[in-house]
Amino acid sequence: MAGLALVGCDQNNSNTEIGDTVPAAALERKLPPDLSTIYNQEAPIPPQCYTRTEGQFNPCYTCHQTYPDRARPNTMGDGYLQGSYDFSELGETNHWLNLFVDRREAVAKMDDQAILDYINQDNYSDYMKSLADSNDWSGPVPYIENLANGSAAFDDLGFAKDGSNWVAFNYKPLPSTFWPTNGSTDDVMVRLPEKFRTSTCQAGESRDVYLANLSLMEMAIKELDRIDTPPLDEQAVCADLDGDGRLATAATLLRRDHYLGGAADVPVVDMLYPQGIEFLHTVRYVGVDEDGTIGVPKRMKEVRYMNKIRFYDTNHLRSLFANEHQEKMEGNLPTYANHGDRGMDNGFGWMVLGFIEKADGTLRPQSNQEQRFCMGCHTTVGTTIDQTFAFPRKVTGAEGWGYIDLKGMPDAPALNQPLGEIAQYLGLVGGGNEFRENGEMQTRWFNEDGSVDLEKIAKADVYELITPSRDRALSLNKAYKLIVEEQSFLYGRDATLAPAKNVFRHINPDDIAPLKPEKRIDGYEIRLDWSAGTN
Repeated sequence: MAGLALVGCDQNNSNTEIGDTVPAAALERKLPPDLSTIYNQEAPIPPQCYTRTEGQFNPCYTCHQTYPDRARPNTMGDGYLQGSYDFSELGETNHWLNLFVDRREAVAKMDDQAILDYINQDNYSDYMKSLADSNDWSGPVPYIENLANGSAAFDDLGFAKDGSNWVAFNYKPLPSTFWPTNGSTDDVMVRLPEKFRTSTCQAGESRDVYLANLSLMEMAIKELDRIDTPPLDEQAVCADLDGDGRLATAATLLRRDHYLGGAADVPVVDMLYPQGIEFLHTVRYVGVDEDGTIGVPKRMKEVRYMNKIRFYDTNHLRSLFANEHQEKMEGNLPTYANHGDRGMDNGFGWMVLGFIEKADGTLRPQSNQEQRFCMGCHTTVGTTIDQTFAFPRKVTGAEGWGYIDLKGMPDAPALNQPLGEIAQYLGLVGGGNEFRENGEMQTRWFNEDGSVDLEKIAKADVYELITPSRDRALSLNKAYKLIVEEQSFLYGRDATLAPAKNVFRHINPDDIAPLKPEKRIDGYEIRLDWSAGTN
């Protein structure tokens, strides 16, 4: 690991048409002796932000938005970043050198069965148990028994069978990094503090209270006045939930000012989670069953954990975002408070902690540098709801409680958008990923003239739209395993096969053609309209 050759990538590659040529030394992937060394202080700028938009391809809108007509706790208002490459001087150089590695020959030499055996090994359970028993670990242990087996760890409503009070929910993956066709599968679970699970008129914890509070939270995040729920015992909740004037069984929950049960002192605030909420997100390889079905395998690439340790109201958040704007205007590089085993403070009330594979496939805590990679998306991008993506994209109401399942899921449009979200994304981006280098998606969903085949897309569910073929899944799994063996995450985590062609190595923003007005999209929401017809 002393020096990693950068194959198939030279200084004069056409990716450097704009701006200064990257120094030759910057093209050599050489890992520092200590992986916690800060190699790239602009790691919060993800690899996708270096995509060549060429004035007409817009992968930027899913993160960068301004909402001039709406009051939101997230006042980042960064829609101007669509296609603008408004980076610091340091950020103008692309440090994600793994994008330019040619892995095709190495992948071709890897055995299919060997990679299948590898991804179907559980690297999570024993590791989390060892953390829980370790005297050297003082941070949280995001553990769910049998989580490696995906849906088997949860009941039909998404409640973890081990009694840990984690709850899985079904959601639509955000375009397009978390589409399986681009190399990863994932799942997300949520957990509220004990008082949100406690009844005030019956002894102990109550699933009915918990579900009611989870549903109230969903209403707040989605700004709903009512929501359908699994059947709830109103006597256990000690409240008339559906407004029919009696305490019976409710399947509808009306908006309330405060949470229920032991959390009755906590106000329900639009687009904000209550303090103490936890999210557990596992990022996995692309599973391939014997019949070719794509799913979630046992092995985890990463385990990501977020805990809201402080609640900031809308006014306080407005001040924090204003400070962020000022920092960017002054050209200051991002800084974060690292709390060791507890994680990294994002400055907006959340502690973020990540685990990633070691070279031998076991898990380890991410280094300071590696964890900075997470901060760009979970701090100050305009589209997030309280710094999160997945829960706002939950299938709304009762049907959305349960482990993630893309089969039968419609291509629901984003709120107030005319097309199904995937159909819209493919058209605006011009490809099946931000880099426009997923040939399989190009063949499946685009016409020969480069336009999107809307008629074909309209007949497909989300599973069919965003899962790869068996061969592509295996190749992407192999490509990522090569990165694991190198431990070269500081150069990027995208499972790419060939050197990226549509990505800049260095950018001079003044020489970039702005996006054509018709290629911009303003007011895009990560929240979805599940009631709408698609395409």
